Amino acid sequence: MNSLPPPSTFFSIHAPLHPILHSPFLLLTSLSLPPPSPSVMQPDRKFGEVMWPKLVANKLLCWPLSSNHFATDFSATESLPDVNGLDHPTLPERPLNDHKGRLKYKVFVGTWNVGGVVPSDDLNLEDWLDTNNNSYDIYVLGFQEIVPLSVKNILGPQKCRIPMRWNSLIRTALRKSLTNQKRIQESKVGEKQKVHPAKDGSSRERTAQDFRCIISKQMVGILASVWVRGDLWQHVRHPSVSCVGCGIMGCLGNKGSVSVRFYLLETSFCFVCCHLASGGKEGDKVHRNSDAMDIFSRTSFPRGPSLNLPQKILDHDRIVLLGDLNYRISLPEAKTRSLVEQKEWNILLEKDQLRIEVSEGRVFEGWNEGVIAFSPTYKYYQNSDAYYGCAQGKKGEKRRAPAWCDRILWHGKGLKQKQYERCKSSLSDHRSVRAIFTAEVEVVRNFSSPRSLLSDTVDHIMEHLDLLSNNGLSNGRPTLQL
Repeated sequence: MNSLPPPSTFFSIHAPLHPILHSPFLLLTSLSLPPPSPSVMQPDRKFGEVMWPKLVANKLLCWPLSSNHFATDFSATESLPDVNGLDHPTLPERPLNDHKGRLKYKVFVGTWNVGGVVPSDDLNLEDWLDTNNNSYDIYVLGFQEIVPLSVKNILGPQKCRIPMRWNSLIRTALRKSLTNQKRIQESKVGEKQKVHPAKDGSSRERTAQDFRCIISKQMVGILASVWVRGDLWQHVRHPSVSCVGCGIMGCLGNKGSVSVRFYLLETSFCFVCCHLASGGKEGDKVHRNSDAMDIFSRTSFPRGPSLNLPQKILDHDRIVLLGDLNYRISLPEAKTRSLVEQKEWNILLEKDQLRIEVSEGRVFEGWNEGVIAFSPTYKYYQNSDAYYGCAQGKKGEKRRAPAWCDRILWHGKGLKQKQYERCKSSLSDHRSVRAIFTAEVEVVRNFSSPRSLLSDTVDHIMEHLDLLSNNGLSNGRPTLQL
């Protein structure tokens, strides 16, 4: 199947057909399936009952035409190099005197279930994005429920206006940071500027840089948006996306993942933005485990001709998973609330479903999570700090125990988490979460003289001495493995 000519702001990426389309029987069966239960159909019950078969068929048939396109700041004439590895048949040969060194970049990862709330044009994201800190090189932002998960939104066309608004708010926040940093730098003319955290032996100075969006991808309510500093985008290669729907019929996009892949210099990154099965019953965690395993199994990126690019999530060098994983706390609701009020996080975490499932080897084997020292992120009254269904709630209102639904995990080497915290915005019934990582990135260095090689060796020795010193003297709490 030939892909359609893409708009200038989108990359067109060929991908295998969705699994359900390989079988005409499965497609025909989907047309005869009854519509979802009334609770799922609300508030579009009548619309869904009438249009269900036609909408399901249309969604499945259109899936391969749209699931691997993504938006970006770059036009067709200013596209990122070697998009998906399709531009060049082979990688260029490296000179014999090349040597692989490592740089360090600071990565901001944030996740937020916005509960279907359409943001106002003046929503301020600066606090969440920590824009006063001028040290981030990459922002990876994942959203869930950017639209209400109604039948019309699940089966109908994508609402591009909503992700565009979120990206506009992100851009505004990052540009305000740029303006503030330029003002500070102008006021400190002649003073020594802050050194870039990525050491390459040259002590590059940190200057204010604009951020540019390299990938933005929506699947129903899930949105993944990746931004890099203006001086880094030319070093980004092979961007790609892969969407997996785990919702209705096990394939529609009300639940599932949007995964993004790209190379920065010689290192591959993969970020997986998830929204797993909901539900507070004890057996619902099995559905969440199943969704996670389905995402790992079905996510697939194009390899590129003769390039052998990483195809599966765990094939990549640096991997982060973020999102509303929906795991709850396996304690009675009243007991959970009491422990939350007392901030007994350790006792609560002993009953955290995600940690239990990981420790028993049923899901996310080998993944890591930082220390949780913040309040549960769900479920709040909108625009309030009170948990939903608390004692002063309305009569007959469904009570939901607080839980750490929103999480950020990572896998493999080369990532060091520096920060993991819940943020304060009360826009939705979830609180946003952010994590800060230092990511090691490989780069090919061409040593033109023995002196440059010696300088690089000295830098490596000093880094190791710093590491030993930090390990021996640091009073901070260590990162825990799940």
